[in-house]
Amino acid sequence: MISVSRTLRRGQIISDIVHTDEQPQGGRPVQWYGGPEQMDQFYPVQRLRFEDYAYIPKELHSSAIVERYWVNSAGVFFYVEKEVPLFIDQDEETLRLTAKKELPYYTYDDTFVFNYRIGVAKNVKEAHLKAVDKVLNKPVDIPDARMVRHPIWSTWVRYKKPISQQTVLDYAKEINDYGFKNAQLDIDDYWENCYGSLIFNPITFPNVTELTEQLKEMGFRVTLWVHPFINKNCQPWYTEAMTKGFLVKSHNESIGYNTKWWNSDENEASYINFNNPAAVDWFRQRLAELRDQGIDSFKFDAGETSWAPADPDVEGPKALLPASMTTSFVRMCAEFGPMIEVRTGWATQDLPVFVRMLDFDTRWGKNNGLQSLIPTLLQMNLNGYPFVLPDMIGGNMYGNDILTKELFIRWLQANTFMPSMQFSKAPWDIDLETVSIAKRFTLLHEEFSDYILQRMRLTVAEGIPVNPPIWWLDPEDEEALKCDDEYLLGEDILVAPVLTEFANKRDVYLPKGTWRDGNSTQVYEGGRWLRDYPAPMDALPYFVKTTFQMR
Repeated sequence: MISVSRTLRRGQIISDIVHTDEQPQGGRPVQWYGGPEQMDQFYPVQRLRFEDYAYIPKELHSSAIVERYWVNSAGVFFYVEKEVPLFIDQDEETLRLTAKKELPYYTYDDTFVFNYRIGVAKNVKEAHLKAVDKVLNKPVDIPDARMVRHPIWSTWVRYKKPISQQTVLDYAKEINDYGFKNAQLDIDDYWENCYGSLIFNPITFPNVTELTEQLKEMGFRVTLWVHPFINKNCQPWYTEAMTKGFLVKSHNESIGYNTKWWNSDENEASYINFNNPAAVDWFRQRLAELRDQGIDSFKFDAGETSWAPADPDVEGPKALLPASMTTSFVRMCAEFGPMIEVRTGWATQDLPVFVRMLDFDTRWGKNNGLQSLIPTLLQMNLNGYPFVLPDMIGGNMYGNDILTKELFIRWLQANTFMPSMQFSKAPWDIDLETVSIAKRFTLLHEEFSDYILQRMRLTVAEGIPVNPPIWWLDPEDEEALKCDDEYLLGEDILVAPVLTEFANKRDVYLPKGTWRDGNSTQVYEGGRWLRDYPAPMDALPYFVKTTFQMR
């Protein structure tokens, strides 16, 4: 591995260029992987385009996972150190890595570094495993097993806000009446008496302990949606946080403590400073009080750096700002155990928790729709986040989005061999045939849940992704290297869902191996295309290695 290191003075700007279109001897095209999570998630990632793009976790473009890591099919990886104030530009031919002391980074010190590492191996698989060992790290344990085996149910898409104690009980009863199992029921937005109080609204939730006891009698664990904001009208909690110095303040006095999020107006909220240990203790204690009411765990939302006021004046190593705010938040969240979920991270691959994909829209395309699901799954796995919690089956139904029966079922199928399944819009909201199909695929997921858990444990031991790209089985296979609509579960299951509206067939590429059709007993040798593989709406194309044995 080669290390490149330079120390620069404030005002200097330096760039190094990676030629993404170069072909090694032999003339094979080079494919690139890793890179940032994006709303329009392309894979391989050389198709992404950036201009003067600050490389930090941020809400813009759904950039919640932005590890500074790229690896290519020639077996070369680049990793830029966390202390570098990194901006990127990317076009058809190059990836430009630029270091400069400009916002959103900390700009008040006199020197900074431009350090990165280059690793070389015989192929992309070996290069990635070397990167996991040297720079990305492995998780120290696996998340909650019940979240793998059975679906998570959320109030969010079905009910939006506000919600009530009776709403939650009615939803739980419907889930049971229709015969579905559960990992937990998540009470989403809006349960607080005001945003940031972390106290239930006594009008809509008159007896929380009674609610959680009833849900547990019905077989549910209970989780709660939590965010890192306090709205200014949320008193006395806002004044308490301000007085004690628990809020993020900008160096820019015209900004001060002000921010905006999706549940506030402009300059009507502030962001908790998780780089301040005293603020972390205060926040943690308030969550513990919710647990005393029977709440089992939490769904933590937001956490990207862009939610805090720009140019933050907070604790911690200055070279790591602002991204260290994401790290501090996520590490605080992880203290609440393996049932939690977060949606962002920065150098937090070691944590044994689910990381949720950001909110998808209810549509088919790559523009944050169903066709973005697999590229996002692969991007997260190849950035070292293998415990992926896909977003709600069917998307979030924002704006004028319409969830059709076909889109719901195809989304469900695409999700089946991912680590976890999450419903909000219920199958019975569509029709009874959809209920039957949903039961079949949640059962199929459950049947393979022991294998998912086995692969999670292998990730802990060896750093192998839970859901690798299909080139993992043959990193020299040019067809596999560019495939963006299939994925693996471990090294034994290949999944090729239908992702196009009105389609009842698709082409499937089988990489090296001997494969048994999951929908029949037919066996195929890999390294070939199956053209026009039939896939009516109730069928998911998937294939299992003939050597596979569930252990």
